Amino acid sequence: MKTHTVALCAALAIAAIPAAADTGHGSFGRAGDPKNVSRAIEIDASDAMRYTPSRITVKRGETVRLVVRNRGQVTHELVLGTIAELKEHAALMRKFPNMEHDEPNQARVAPGGSAEIVWQFTQAGEVPFACLVPGHMEAGMHGRVRVTE
Repeated sequence: MKTHTVALCAALAIAAIPAAADTGHGSFGRAGDPKNVSRAIEIDASDAMRYTPSRITVKRGETVRLVVRNRGQVTHELVLGTIAELKEHAALMRKFPNMEHDEPNQARVAPGGSAEIVWQFTQAGEVPFACLVPGHMEAGMHGRVRVTE
């Protein structure tokens, strides 16, 4: 019974993230060239299971450096993705909670540490992001990037 409740909570949390196109990274951007970064955006991850800020606005075509700082005592991560990608990754994280991350749209951050994602947002719209450490997204650790024209 408890397993079903956790799975239901996870599904509801993922459904609450704003929708984005589900066609893969190419639908919202690509790894950015660090030489083309227009600005750095600092994002704090906390053990209150929140990002600050949780809403970010960038311009289409802009390359930004997302600097994720873990202000907590447990590991956090930030994963940019479509709803389908976040769902798939969340399922893998439940099976393999200590899995390594080497994709350019993901940053895993140890307590007290920081990590960066350099990303170029190529399409207007909204791109969800979340912490997919088991239980974190379900507790509210998600946000979105609004990409304007």
